[in-house]
Amino acid sequence: MERGSIFFIGTATVLLRYAGFTILTDPNFLHSGEKVHIGYGLHSTRTTNPAIEIDELPPLDLIVLSHMHEDHFDRVAAQKLNKSLPIVSTRQAAAVLKEKGFSATYPLKVWETLTVSKGEATLRVTAMPGKHAPSLLLPLFPPVMGSTLEFQTSTGKRLLRLYITGDTLIFDQLKTIPQRYPEIDLALLHLGGTRVFGVLLTMDGEQGVEALSIISPATAIPIHFNDYRVFKSPLEDFKKAVAAAGLENRVRYLKHGDTYTFERHPDQRE
Repeated sequence: MERGSIFFIGTATVLLRYAGFTILTDPNFLHSGEKVHIGYGLHSTRTTNPAIEIDELPPLDLIVLSHMHEDHFDRVAAQKLNKSLPIVSTRQAAAVLKEKGFSATYPLKVWETLTVSKGEATLRVTAMPGKHAPSLLLPLFPPVMGSTLEFQTSTGKRLLRLYITGDTLIFDQLKTIPQRYPEIDLALLHLGGTRVFGVLLTMDGEQGVEALSIISPATAIPIHFNDYRVFKSPLEDFKKAVAAAGLENRVRYLKHGDTYTFERHPDQRE
C-alpha cells in the first residue's frame, strides 16, 4: 500500500503496479517499421520498439483502454492477450473487442465507474471526458475516454488518485475533472501533437502544459510522444513549455523501459 510503480513500455502503454493490482494501459507492442491503420485508408509507421514484448508481461488484473485505434490496441494485443482479461473502455471499443473474442469487457460512459476489489484494496475506474478531434471532425473518430483510477482501502480511505488523459485535446469539459476529482496524485499525459492532413488530434507541448494547469496533479508523466510518424510535436516541445510555465518540479520524464516509483503522500496514510 505504501509504494507503487509505473513502467513505461512505449506509446500510451504503461504497466501500473499498486495496492496488489497490476494494470496495463493501451496495449501497443508493434515494432519499429510496422504500420497501424488509422482510418479511411490511412496508415502510420511506428518509429520505436516497445520496452518489453507482450509475452514478458506479468499476470494482469485488468486493462484500461482509452479508445479503439491500432496504436492503442494493436493486432499483437488482439492475438496474444488472454481473451478473458477484463478490459475497461468505451462502449464502441467494447463492441469491437467482443468481435475479436474478448469476453470480459466493461464499457463506461463519461463519469460512470467500475469498482474492483482485491485483497484489502479497492480500485474505482471512472471514465473521464475526452475529445480526439475538433468538433466538426468528431464523427470521423472513435469515442475516447480519459480515466481516473482511485485506489482505496476496504474502509474507503483514499490511497492514490491517478488520472490518464487518453487521446484528447483541450476542451471546456476537462475543467470539470478537478472539480469532481481534486487532489490528483499522478497524471499520465497523452501528448505527441498527432496531426493528420494538418489537423491536430492529440495534445502538443503547449496543450500538454495547459492540461497540467487545469488538472493540477502533484506529479505528471508525459507519454505517447515519439512513437509514430503522425506524432508531430516532440517531447522537447513539452519540456520547453513546462520550463516557460515554471512547472519543472511537477513533471517526471521517462524513456521507454524506465520505471517511476512513487510513495503514498503521508497525509493519506493510516
